[in-house]
Amino acid sequence: MDAVQPTVADLAVIERMIGNLAPAERQKVERVVPKRPWVPLPGPQAMAYESGADILLFGGQAGPGKSELLIGLAVTAHEKSVIFRRQAKDLRGLESRLIQILGDASYHRGNQVYDDGKRLIEFGHLEKPGAEFGWQGRPHDFIGFDEGAQVEEAKVAFVSGWLRSTTPGQRCRIVIASNPPLTSEGEWLVSWFAPWLDETHPRPAGPGELRWRIRDAGTRFRWVDGPGDHVTDGGERVQAESLTFIPGNLDDNPFLSGTAYRKTLQNLPDVMREALLHGNFMAARRDDEWQVIPAEWVRAAQARWTPDGWRGNRMTAIGVDVAQGGGDETTLAPRYGAWYAEPIARPGKETPETAEVVGLVVATMRDGAAIVVDIGGGFGVGPAQHLKENGVATVQFNGAKPTTARAAGSDLGFVNKRAEAYWRFREALDPGQEGGSPIALPPDQRLLADLCAARWKSVSRGIQLEAKEEIRQRLGRSPDRADACVMAWSEGEALAIRKHRNAGGRPRVLLGHERFKRRR
Repeated sequence: MDAVQPTVADLAVIERMIGNLAPAERQKVERVVPKRPWVPLPGPQAMAYESGADILLFGGQAGPGKSELLIGLAVTAHEKSVIFRRQAKDLRGLESRLIQILGDASYHRGNQVYDDGKRLIEFGHLEKPGAEFGWQGRPHDFIGFDEGAQVEEAKVAFVSGWLRSTTPGQRCRIVIASNPPLTSEGEWLVSWFAPWLDETHPRPAGPGELRWRIRDAGTRFRWVDGPGDHVTDGGERVQAESLTFIPGNLDDNPFLSGTAYRKTLQNLPDVMREALLHGNFMAARRDDEWQVIPAEWVRAAQARWTPDGWRGNRMTAIGVDVAQGGGDETTLAPRYGAWYAEPIARPGKETPETAEVVGLVVATMRDGAAIVVDIGGGFGVGPAQHLKENGVATVQFNGAKPTTARAAGSDLGFVNKRAEAYWRFREALDPGQEGGSPIALPPDQRLLADLCAARWKSVSRGIQLEAKEEIRQRLGRSPDRADACVMAWSEGEALAIRKHRNAGGRPRVLLGHERFKRRR
């Protein structure tokens, strides 16, 4: 009969039993059964330790031992580990805990590396632009992210590319330990773990349940039915990776649950209390003070969206943000009145020339929709001219162009057309307007994050948006989906009206107010 292998929970019980022995008896036992340097707590921490997921999100509430899990995995289950935090100063607690467990004889403080010849544990920080490139080509069989919501998605994805081992039987895994994001910059966590965190997901998953995904073109992920080989939308055969989320709470940690920490969490401001005490990923995010579009307004627009919302409307406009090569995506935002279709995104390498961009636009276009193309970076000039020369109603959108427009209900002007376009979209999403906002946006987490990324300030010339490059550095990508969506709203109405006038038709575009009023 095969021997039954003890679980980590069993080992924790054994450790406590040994610890309760008299000193002389304990020494006898430890000579036969050497003490493990670290054992996970029974419950969610042990469940996370034993999980077979390639990528695991552990946490939610404050206090279940998230950081402790990362240290414990590095100490007991892996040969080459690295644990990241956003800032260097945030690593001090992790360093102290590692030294407490293993001692400091093999710890090199200057390099933040533990190396005893058998086990390598490194600490890293990813705050500065380009910090991730310093880890290129450095393999680890365990990569941990402490407070992962504070780290940019692109940096997490980049350093994860060197998860590997040549040691037979050595398991490789990624663990993201995190509370819910407090700003829109951490929205990527909800996207990565949507079956567990997004209450609108069509196939919700339970704690610890494995789900599998593959990466399609560009940055898009697709959930698939199970492990093994799957074919991407580009025809490439790839292996699916498994993910799961295991929630933890303060009650799971006996070292903290009986302290005054709970009282501290209970007396936090509302938003932080929801995140840290209740672990609410969907409702605990805080907008930046100077955020142009409130996240709650975007989520309300996404809640109004239905898959068949286009019925009864003609396609009004398509916003087109062009990428030709590079890491960005050519993104199309089609809208039917106030209802937006799901964004269409293709990697820039798939649209390197004007012909590919124009082909994508023409294949998407319906009902003679107006096409609004961003020419600010120069990439959109060729496609815009080609479309116009072939009789397609086209606007060349240049965000740097000056404007004399004013914000609704104020004397504030705009520094340029880009600021005006984003502000107009903000006004259109405002639920406080008469009849409410009619806009219905698809439940796309990247679109939500992109729309909430832009910040503004008031200068002598009026409202000024932060530079797109600043947003890119903060998100780790270009906010293509937001730009396309905003352009479709900003210029689509005026272009459609001009087109109707030229054709002798009535200059009216159905925004969707009537349809939404009929539903109420």
